[in-house]
Amino acid sequence: MIQVPVYNKLGVQTGTVDLAPEVFGVEVNTTLVHDVVVSSFANQRQVLAHTKTRGEVRGGGKKPWRQKGTGRARHSSIRSPLWRGGGITFGPRNDRNFKEAINKKAKSKAMRMILSDRIANGALLIVDDFAFAEPKTKLFASLKAALPVSRRRAIVVSDKKDEALLQMTRNIATVKTTFVGEFGVLDMVQHPYMIMSKSAVEALAKKYSA
Repeated sequence: MIQVPVYNKLGVQTGTVDLAPEVFGVEVNTTLVHDVVVSSFANQRQVLAHTKTRGEVRGGGKKPWRQKGTGRARHSSIRSPLWRGGGITFGPRNDRNFKEAINKKAKSKAMRMILSDRIANGALLIVDDFAFAEPKTKLFASLKAALPVSRRRAIVVSDKKDEALLQMTRNIATVKTTFVGEFGVLDMVQHPYMIMSKSAVEALAKKYSA
């Protein structure tokens, strides 16, 4: 088993917790983690750029001049891509698909690898619980200041959605709060430190030990 220190709400170490090595002690494969991260970013990508073809731009129903006899080049429509205000040839379209399939086992393995890396580097900090007397930002800010997190960005993870915790942390610029059900690979790679409750760690161990 892997032993990790546990802190109370004042940031003082009160004991340790044993973590399963099959979840928190996995050897890291950077190639696999990179592939999962790239796929996750691709699946979040929004396709916004969109241009209209000559069949979609407004106007241009009438031939600008007769085919022969004018001495000018022949044209069928003023909405041809050759004309200003005409359609766009080979422009970006909003029906492009950047989705990439992620194997469930690969994604699960990448999660275990990143968790293991955070444990190995002392970047995963476990707190007894987040049940503060009142949902005040200064209380959580004091906890974060007391933990070995410095001023680095950190993600706070609870076992379930906690409105009081969200209220306490929403005005702290270096903190993002989530829960086990929404916690993913991108959350971990975008935040060098993690602050978790004991119940959240237990839920993650149960989720990824299968």
